[in-house]
Amino acid sequence: MKKCLGFGIFFCALGMLIMLLIGNKLIGLLIIFLLLIVGYNFYHCE
Repeated sequence: MKKCLGFGIFFCALGMLIMLLIGNKLIGLLIIFLLLIVGYNFYHCE
């Protein structure tokens, strides 16, 4: 289950890269960074 959640969170963060073209860049970068870390940790759990 954690792998599925990590996969979803990781690609959600990648999708947020598009938001950088539209919205506030600082908030977008913080959310992307947080989601990438959480998604990576969940996806690569044992």
